Amino acid sequence: MIDFKGEKCLNNLSYLFETEVDEFRLDKPNDECGVFGIYNKGDNDSARLTYYALYALQHRGQESAGIAVKGTDSLLYHKDMGLVPDIFDEKILNRLEGKIAIGHCRYSNSDENRRENTQPMVIKYKKGQLAIAHNGSLVNAVTIRENLEEDGVIFQTTSDTEVISNLISRFRVTSSSIEESIIKMMMDVKGAYSLVILTPHKLIGIRDPHGIRPLCIGMLGDSYILTSETCALDAVGAEYVRDVNPGEIVVIDESGLKSIQTETPKDSKLCIFEYIYIARPDSYIDGVSVYRARVEAGRRLAKEYPVDADVVFGVPDSGLSAALGYSMESGIPYGVGLIKNRYVGRTFIKPGQGQRESSVRIKLNALKEAINGKRVIMIDDSIVRGTTSKRIVQILRNAGAKEVHMRVSSPPYKFPCYFGVDVSSKSELIAAKYSIEEIRKNIGADSLGFLSLESLLKTPVGAKCGFCTACFTGDYPMEIPEQVK
Repeated sequence: MIDFKGEKCLNNLSYLFETEVDEFRLDKPNDECGVFGIYNKGDNDSARLTYYALYALQHRGQESAGIAVKGTDSLLYHKDMGLVPDIFDEKILNRLEGKIAIGHCRYSNSDENRRENTQPMVIKYKKGQLAIAHNGSLVNAVTIRENLEEDGVIFQTTSDTEVISNLISRFRVTSSSIEESIIKMMMDVKGAYSLVILTPHKLIGIRDPHGIRPLCIGMLGDSYILTSETCALDAVGAEYVRDVNPGEIVVIDESGLKSIQTETPKDSKLCIFEYIYIARPDSYIDGVSVYRARVEAGRRLAKEYPVDADVVFGVPDSGLSAALGYSMESGIPYGVGLIKNRYVGRTFIKPGQGQRESSVRIKLNALKEAINGKRVIMIDDSIVRGTTSKRIVQILRNAGAKEVHMRVSSPPYKFPCYFGVDVSSKSELIAAKYSIEEIRKNIGADSLGFLSLESLLKTPVGAKCGFCTACFTGDYPMEIPEQVK
């Protein structure tokens, strides 16, 4: 393992406005992680391909990353805190030689941001070894953990992934195959999970029965790939094949790909925030273009909340595509109003109370030439706490904006997520406490409009899956235990 040298630069989140990291995280929905796996029938350089893929998936998690491969005699792995390029170098990648590999980049959700929670998680048990990488969050992990601890099981981490790996290893002892033990695990756990599992001879992908978190299949020559987003396939020159179905287990070995379809609910419930904020705009999730969905959201937002203005622009980066759609529909010129500093790290020297505005300007600043004396429309993907929006509006006014109209390409965010998107508790969600007019006054905008849920559900053009919209409606796809609320 390389030496840990402190928290690393976080340069690909949309923006950082709070003087403390925890404050910012409460003001944006953050996904828990991204996963990748490859069964390489060509050479033993799977770790390097996984590295490139994780680089493409870095937006899904910036706290830690890791790669595990099937070596000659055992599973080899390397993982650490920080960003992908800070964790791996040529020497490390050359050591991780093997045909089968999985990778993970992580953003902690309910569990803590600790070194022991880094993934992939590699375990040894009676039947051998396996490595597992997980995107999502279980709602009954606490109950399962308590039951296992009553049986004498010792946990080394606070991660849901260790709960899953413990169940698989226990079931494997009495099962005829790893696939059978996975099916039993899926009967016990409830929540969101896209998993890639590495065994000495197989690469396995699993998607929860509701399909809440994404997972797709690709091919690089005759080698199979599993990953969270298609942008990772593009990064390694692979071709998209299809998405893993809700409740499907995909097993890849020397003979090819085998599918095991477990029982699924009547309607899939893909997280709608994949299209609003989480996924990269160049990705396709369940066959739908993320970019097109965001442009369509902007178009519909312009129809629902028109306003006379001189220029429309997005908050970098997640608001840019929606701003383009708003401009196309309204005829109002599209411009650049905000410039993001892409080199500001997560560890930022905390300014004094009187310097707070200075710290905001270091992280993001207005383009005065495009704003001064103009009526502007600012598009963002969501408002969680409202503190960030308030500071952006003030920056624009200080730059000479005559009017500031804010439009949001999703409905008011009123309920917490329990399935892998880290958001505030309901008590800290501004839309759960205040009306839209009260929010407008709070952030200081001249007008404020949110995209309706009806319009939002039409933005993933061509989608054949259902969606989880619980963060807007409170209608969760499964019962949420009281201990996790």
